Amino acid sequence: MAQWCQLQQLESKYLEQVDQLYDDSFPMDIRQYLSKWIESIDWETVAFQDSLARVRFHELLAQLDDQHSRFTIDNNFLLQHNIRKIKRNLQDRFQDDPIDMAFIISKNLKEERHILERGRSSEIEGEGVASAMVVEKLKLDKKVMDMRNHIQVTDQNIKILEDLQDEYDFKLNTLKNRENDGLTPKELEKERTTMSMMNFDLKNKRQAVVDQLVEVLNQTQDLQEDLISEELPEWKQRQQIACIGGPPNACVDQLQNWFTAVGETLQQVRQQLKKLQELQQKLTYDQDPISQEKSSLETRALGLFKTLLTHSMVVERQPCMPTHPQRALVLKTGVQFTVKLRFLVKLQEFNYQLKVKAFFDKDVTDKKGFRKFNILGTNTKVMNMEESNGSLAAEFRHLQLKEQKVAGNRNEGPLIVTEELHSISFESELQPSQSGLKITLETWSLPVVVISNVCQLPSGWASILWYNMLTTEPKNLRFFLSPPSASWAQLSDVLSWQFSSFTKRGLTQEQLNMLADKLLGPQSMRKPEGMIPWTRFCKSVNEKSFPFWLWMEGILDLIKRHLLPLWNDGCIMGFLSKEREKVLLSDRCSGTFLLRFSESSREGAITFTWIEHDQHDKPVFHSVEPYTKRELTAVSLADIIRTYKVMAAENIPENPLRFLFPDIPKDQAFSKYYLPASQAAEPMDVEDVKDRGYMKTELISVSEVHPSHLHDNLMPMSPDDFRALEQIVSVPTDFHDMI
Repeated sequence: MAQWCQLQQLESKYLEQVDQLYDDSFPMDIRQYLSKWIESIDWETVAFQDSLARVRFHELLAQLDDQHSRFTIDNNFLLQHNIRKIKRNLQDRFQDDPIDMAFIISKNLKEERHILERGRSSEIEGEGVASAMVVEKLKLDKKVMDMRNHIQVTDQNIKILEDLQDEYDFKLNTLKNRENDGLTPKELEKERTTMSMMNFDLKNKRQAVVDQLVEVLNQTQDLQEDLISEELPEWKQRQQIACIGGPPNACVDQLQNWFTAVGETLQQVRQQLKKLQELQQKLTYDQDPISQEKSSLETRALGLFKTLLTHSMVVERQPCMPTHPQRALVLKTGVQFTVKLRFLVKLQEFNYQLKVKAFFDKDVTDKKGFRKFNILGTNTKVMNMEESNGSLAAEFRHLQLKEQKVAGNRNEGPLIVTEELHSISFESELQPSQSGLKITLETWSLPVVVISNVCQLPSGWASILWYNMLTTEPKNLRFFLSPPSASWAQLSDVLSWQFSSFTKRGLTQEQLNMLADKLLGPQSMRKPEGMIPWTRFCKSVNEKSFPFWLWMEGILDLIKRHLLPLWNDGCIMGFLSKEREKVLLSDRCSGTFLLRFSESSREGAITFTWIEHDQHDKPVFHSVEPYTKRELTAVSLADIIRTYKVMAAENIPENPLRFLFPDIPKDQAFSKYYLPASQAAEPMDVEDVKDRGYMKTELISVSEVHPSHLHDNLMPMSPDDFRALEQIVSVPTDFHDMI
């Protein structure tokens, strides 16, 4: 299969990477229409031979002419127009330098192969996991089907047994009456032989039914063990991952279906055993299998049913403040939070029978010095099917926490506030109509962090990330007394999830490489194990530094508030070192720039760096002072880039930004984010100025530079030469005309 066809079968995140390879300099339309011809050429060789590149360039134009002819035959006017436009643009750009075109195609094909390799590796790994999950699901579905079929067959056989026993009882009574009527010995013998055969059949049928019930319980126990020991823990682990931004948790409905099927089967077995007891009371004999096995079967069925119900109450949706839906498990005192429970055995007889009560840190005795809280609000709910789309559930919507005031130093505990873990538990007692069935049900939320000020939210969320990344134990509330280290493989996924959970893009491998260097040091200097301690992730190394996670949190907040469209569309490279930045820009034309996040701002900031060339064609790189939320609140980043000026005394201000890396014209990349014309300042009207006494102004971003740095209209300045002039300044709307 052609490389282009294979690429189109990849997941969207890889198609997004392919999309970034093509722009107006070499449109994706050409790659699509001429894919077969393009892949038949050795462009790596062509890129080093001017004469061969010229030949291939004219061949490509001829191929476009052929494609135009096809569209003419199909009467597709729009595509004809697009092909003509593409051809003109190619001629304008590459007519005098066809090697440049060959280089672009060679580079794109090579990058496509890398994307394809990454996509295939991911698909193979994903297919393996998905395939295993599908196979496991099918196995469980088959077990459920076999169990249900078996219990139905048993039910039919019990009815047959009941009919057979009634017939035997009737004939036995008839024979007794006829004995008194003076039957001949021969007739009597014949009747007794018939009754003996019926008795034999009856005993065999009884034994068969008992054996079938044993087999049903064996099947039920096997399936129940799979659900309780494997499926339920796996679902809870997936829920943990989903809580910290990972892939959405698999729906609990499937788990409910399996649990309910087992519960229904066990209830049927118990009903069938009652029916056998009725048959036994009517007729029994020595070595009667019902008399011998019924009691043990009842005990076993009841035990399995109790075990199933004991594990059936789960926290479907973990505690979360509605004001911060993407920060589950971090709760602020005095702020209401919600939590939802579900009972997985959905039987009508349990509807409105389960009254659940919520407790905070109940029976926790090993937390000396930890803060204590009271849980307020409606802390009892009755599970029902009417309020939960047919599932047996209860949702607590109005719970909140209040700290207990204690004498002495409240911070004398072994951990800081955001490292304290607490537990919310839920209890209920089940007493349905079945005799002898009394069960206490209990479940726990994942550990929560309780904060008293919203400024503690980022640190609290860091604790939640670290805990759920490294352990599946729901009651390890002393986890941060000695927190384990994390591998970069674990942490890199979690960091990427923080972006993909509320934007359309996670982190690329290059972005993750930069973050790995920041946490672990350059790759050449890293230790083989590459483990990251908790202190390096969320603690300050010294008084002048700030924690890695708080830096990341500041950037996340900056994106959410001011940069979301730009981030979603891939305009922001974001995470790359200054060294890597220079490598990427070094072979670009003057005015090419890229956007990256500042490493020196705790609150989150973004800067842009562009390249110029001095009179000796030596590259010079310039970076502006980073823009923070303060500046971006006044003017959007896109409008800052649109109006940015570099100025010096007696020099005409100009915008040095021309192409977004790699070579996308600035206005093409950002025009859709510019302030709409209807909201922009109108040209200055002299009469209007006289009437109102004011001149309309426009906010622009300006950097100043000493005139001695300007030479031949070039700007060979170091990054230190640039300083944002109050970052954002106000100028008249006719500023450009005035100049």
